[in-house]
Amino acid sequence: MGKVEHTGRVVEAGDRFSHVMAITLDPRTNYKEGVVRCITSRSGQIGVKGNLDRSVLHRVGGDTLERFEIGEKLVIKGENEIIEKLGGPEWDFIGLEDPDIWIDEDKNLVHLYFTIPLKHRIVGEGHKKMRIYLGHAVGQDLGSLEMTMPALYSEDHGNAAKEVSIVPVNKDGVRLNIFESADLVGDTWYSTVRMAIARDMGERWEFGHTLFHPNEHKLSWIGGHASPGPFLPREIVDVGDGRLVGFMNGREANKKIGDVVHYGMFSVGLFIYDYERGKIDWVSEKPFIMDSEAKTITFASQFVQTSMQEGILYAHVDDSFIRAYSIKPENIESLLQ
Repeated sequence: MGKVEHTGRVVEAGDRFSHVMAITLDPRTNYKEGVVRCITSRSGQIGVKGNLDRSVLHRVGGDTLERFEIGEKLVIKGENEIIEKLGGPEWDFIGLEDPDIWIDEDKNLVHLYFTIPLKHRIVGEGHKKMRIYLGHAVGQDLGSLEMTMPALYSEDHGNAAKEVSIVPVNKDGVRLNIFESADLVGDTWYSTVRMAIARDMGERWEFGHTLFHPNEHKLSWIGGHASPGPFLPREIVDVGDGRLVGFMNGREANKKIGDVVHYGMFSVGLFIYDYERGKIDWVSEKPFIMDSEAKTITFASQFVQTSMQEGILYAHVDDSFIRAYSIKPENIESLLQ
């Protein structure tokens, strides 16, 4: 068996929030502490264009990898000042989203990356509707984070940046990280996978080129939107030096019914990334995981290795709760052949 869906839910919203999603865990705590995105309000319908979530990041903790409780709000020093610099009165900040933890082992620092979404208060021609930046904060631990200017930010049309996947340093001494961006083709927006050149994980990164565009590859399960998820350690699946197997979040193409745009099903597939050259070598023809309760979304955000031959993948379902799945290499290796 290559994957087993766990019974129950790893994180639920409880009484304080309407929904919860996008967990990231700190390896320095044996993955017992981390950060999660909590939805404070949702307007519109999930799976239908125009839905808007307002979010806040909270800390989570648990005694096991099977269950986490939502703790206090994550405090990031300088957050208000940075958001003001990026937006101002014309832009509505709807809350931090999609956290990802990365540890600088040499300096013993925790880096947190997250989405900073800003929505223009004036809707109409001549106004870009959204600005989406890959935000960044750093500290000794999750209790001492301070926000910097974003790792990736640009006001240029189409330069959205979110959902980062971090890779090792290549032979040139840089990280060719990947992230979710966006591209407009005709009147249709696609989520794409794009490369970022990171010479210093705490400084501003450079935008690279698009590595995967759903409109060009014509895979039905990922025909509308693509977003990179966590990578598997080489101990789990080894595809050679300079290459990693990762989980790809893919959504079927949009469907327009009357004047309403409906999003397709989001599921979790696999891909191989060459981080030496900055090239996606392969994307699975079919999804690997689709949650049994999912009506529209299964979206992977964190992988934790639990033994030399096994690990746990965390994914959120319908942007509402978080599930765990046991991952073993057998079925993954057979799909790569």
